[in-house]
Amino acid sequence: MAKPTSTLDWCIVRLGEDHNWWVSETSDPVRWDVDGLSIVDPRQVAHLVELVDALRDYGFQQDLFESAFIPFRIEKDLGGGKVRLKRVKEAIFETEEKLFVLPDILDEENGPYADLLDHLTRCRVKMLNDLFNFESKLTVDEVEDEIREEQNTHFIEGKAVHTFTELCAILDFMPDGIDSDDEQPSKAAEEEDDDLPTLDAEEEEKLKNDESLKWDEDGDEEKDEDDKGDAEKKDEDEKEEAADDGEAEKPRRKSRGKR
Repeated sequence: MAKPTSTLDWCIVRLGEDHNWWVSETSDPVRWDVDGLSIVDPRQVAHLVELVDALRDYGFQQDLFESAFIPFRIEKDLGGGKVRLKRVKEAIFETEEKLFVLPDILDEENGPYADLLDHLTRCRVKMLNDLFNFESKLTVDEVEDEIREEQNTHFIEGKAVHTFTELCAILDFMPDGIDSDDEQPSKAAEEEDDDLPTLDAEEEEKLKNDESLKWDEDGDEEKDEDDKGDAEKKDEDEKEEAADDGEAEKPRRKSRGKR
């Protein structure tokens, strides 16, 4: 009898009705149960990489993310919505190749994927506590309980939770009553725009003497000089016309006097 494959070298995935990819067959059927086994496609990988980037200031460890997944590339299109994938040795954050990634869930409780979920949750909680002024600090347990409650609803309905959905539930998590648009930095920026400080006399004088603003004044002065010149020229023309009219009228006034 041939020995069962002991390593995961390839897998066959299918596109589900939910537009997610699910594993239908693997090279290691002994250790890998394909029932409800999901895999993240290249488009979803790119989105996750973008989401975790926001956590880098809050302790995100890239190596934990890398070790939590097994990368694959497309080897052959089998038709009928199925694709054969071949395992590769590529770094998710460094390669430009479009990869599928399978979560390493052989040990669901203490494996690398389980460690990643815990790590992302802690980073997300730290970020939310930094961005929002909660009455009491948000805790990891609160976030996990809320996410788990939603997942249990899916399990009761007989629906498997896709890996991408599970990760986004953490990376996009927001407490009830809080909108992502209400982040404190954004609100602070709005307050700065709305409450502009009043300039005192000294600051106004500085602005008046600011070299960078003098071009406006020069422009105004040039315009005033032009207007003044036009006005003077107009006055001179009117005086000349008046003088000419006066000379023409003088003889008539004299003739009246003679009469």
